[in-house]
Amino acid sequence: MTKIRTAAASSLAAAGLLLTLAACSTPAANQPSSSAPASSATASSSASAASTSAGACSGVKVIVDSGALKQSAADTSSCVPADGPTLASDVLGKANVKIEGTAKYPTSFACRVNGVPAADFDIKHKGGTTREACDDKNTVSYWALWVKPAAGTWAYAQEGLDSLKLSPGESLELLYTVDNEPAAPAS
Repeated sequence: MTKIRTAAASSLAAAGLLLTLAACSTPAANQPSSSAPASSATASSSASAASTSAGACSGVKVIVDSGALKQSAADTSSCVPADGPTLASDVLGKANVKIEGTAKYPTSFACRVNGVPAADFDIKHKGGTTREACDDKNTVSYWALWVKPAAGTWAYAQEGLDSLKLSPGESLELLYTVDNEPAAPAS
């Protein structure tokens, strides 16, 4: 039961982290559309661009970072207009971030974000490789959901996409995590 709760919490944090990265990076229209792995430099520069965005977001900043997967098809950053508390799932929808949930938690956790990882994609981890089946059995890799208040630091989300509310000035990041790395968003 503890492993399931840990995996669930990790998935929530990944989702939050990804949303925050999405808000700071290049708009989705300018992102590569290929699902082939991006180079390390490309993935790093996307994350850096996301975390050092020149303009402040008056709405909710959404970042999606595929992390170790290096799948540019998922990576995005945007600022979603919001005038009050808004559900994370609605914020993601407005940012054109497509979420596929897990079998057990179809609206709370993210299994795939913008189609990543694909069902036939080999995810390398310390114990070998795995593939994401969205069946709640994968405990070595997941989309972690992270939230950052306007004047604060990143924190692992304590709620799912269908219950977490975000206010203007906050950031949401979905960060793909393998073997608990990265442990948190870059900044």
